[in-house]
Amino acid sequence: MNKRTSFIALAALAALVAVGGGAWRLGMQQGMGTTSQAGGSSASTPTSASASTSTSDDPSLWTIPQGEDATRRHIRESLKAGDVDPATGRRILNYHDPMVPGKNFDAPAKSPFMDMMLVPRYAGSDAADASSVTVSPRIQQNLGLRTAPVVEGSLVSEVTAVGNVAWNERERVELSSRAMGFVEKLHVKAALDRVAAGAPLAELYVPDWVAAQEEYLALARLSGDGTDALQDAARQRMRQAGMTPAHIQRVVASGAVHPRFTLTAPIAGIVSELMVREGATAMPGMALMRLQGTRTVWAEGAVPESQAALLQPGARVRTTSPGAPGQTFEGQVQTLLPEVDAVTRTIRARVELANPQGRLVPGMLVSMRLDRPQAATTLLVPSDAVIHTGRRSVVMVAEDGGRFRPVEVTAGLEVGGQTEISAGLQMGQRVVLSGQFLIDSEASLRGLEARLNQEPAPASTQQRYTTDAVIDALSGDTVTLTHPPIPALKWPQMQMDFKLPPRAQQPRDLEAGDRLQIEFEMQDGDVPRITSLQRVAPEPRR
Repeated sequence: MNKRTSFIALAALAALVAVGGGAWRLGMQQGMGTTSQAGGSSASTPTSASASTSTSDDPSLWTIPQGEDATRRHIRESLKAGDVDPATGRRILNYHDPMVPGKNFDAPAKSPFMDMMLVPRYAGSDAADASSVTVSPRIQQNLGLRTAPVVEGSLVSEVTAVGNVAWNERERVELSSRAMGFVEKLHVKAALDRVAAGAPLAELYVPDWVAAQEEYLALARLSGDGTDALQDAARQRMRQAGMTPAHIQRVVASGAVHPRFTLTAPIAGIVSELMVREGATAMPGMALMRLQGTRTVWAEGAVPESQAALLQPGARVRTTSPGAPGQTFEGQVQTLLPEVDAVTRTIRARVELANPQGRLVPGMLVSMRLDRPQAATTLLVPSDAVIHTGRRSVVMVAEDGGRFRPVEVTAGLEVGGQTEISAGLQMGQRVVLSGQFLIDSEASLRGLEARLNQEPAPASTQQRYTTDAVIDALSGDTVTLTHPPIPALKWPQMQMDFKLPPRAQQPRDLEAGDRLQIEFEMQDGDVPRITSLQRVAPEPRR
């Protein structure tokens, strides 16, 4: 009884396995059929797939089976990257595995990664342009891509800086003794006392002036021929003794000796330094005191060196200070001091400010707003659109049909969220403000040439040479040629190897015996590299 029961159970299990396997195969067949129908053709046979391939307008809409069938056809027709597919009329860019899209191949073949054929990518198709990326409107909306137009305008900006007030040294006056004398009285007793223009500062007694004045007065009492010349000589000796013209005129007018001299303030301001006291002896040339004018003051602000180039002497400045609330002081940039602070990387801008009421004094903190001269009209884009990679600046340009292409630009000044563009864009183009790196990731997955961080290939500066040649042998990317003498290199006629250019730049079906005209350049440590070549018609037989 147990054996019979076991036999029945095993039979039932086998039946279930058979039914399940059949259902699984049926489901897979239906799924593949559905996929093929969604792609626009049935992939059940190569013939139908090829027919669909030949009738499809855009290869980017092909299904994977259609792409594989196209690759098989390329193998049969000996097509490769750089050739024009007669079925589509488009140039073949490369071949790739859809499961590993970052790897590109120049020839049709089986994928080295998967058990499937590679798929061709064509130039000019919506999803296969090597210089742009195509994003559908639905995906653009999901990613939140925003664009803005390139406009024309000029940036009106101002440079802000914080500085300290200092005395204007060009309004400083130093008073010194003109002769040996004694300070009998001081009208100012301490430094920083304010004085008005013409106010008395000190009384000095000068003994040396007594003899010169008495000599002049004695000659002034004489009359007769020659006395005028003697009086002029006496006046000259009083000037040499250090007497001022006003003091000499006082002696002449009064006819009396005036040995005392009153020192007066030549300008209004403050006594910044007082070097003598009452009773002190003053020697000739000795500094007595210094006066500082307060009509204008200096304010020296630290300006970043990147903005200092935007300023020019004479630029208008508006200044405020916590020490004078509610008051604005007008002035202009006097000069940019020729010195850069190595720590803060700033340059001091010296500003001359009007100070009619004397509110600004040295040491005060001021905030300065320096007007930048009107800039020339240029192209402007939002600053969010510009990506600085370290070596270059790039923007992502939005084109028709949902295409996006990175463009290298020359960026200038950035003010208020706008950046100047001096090269790389045209007015009316649209640039991407957000999602640039998502588009760049798509370009990376598809192995496109256009990348945000991809550095442009440097322009070759090697000297190039041209010669005729005949192909002796081909081996991979190297060709053995026989060429005539090349005088520029002092080469005789000889046979040697050259490196071929990319396949897209080669004529089709090169073979031994073909006559060529080549342009090449030398390479350090390697064979010469051909930069361009073309097949030459064989010489006619005689």
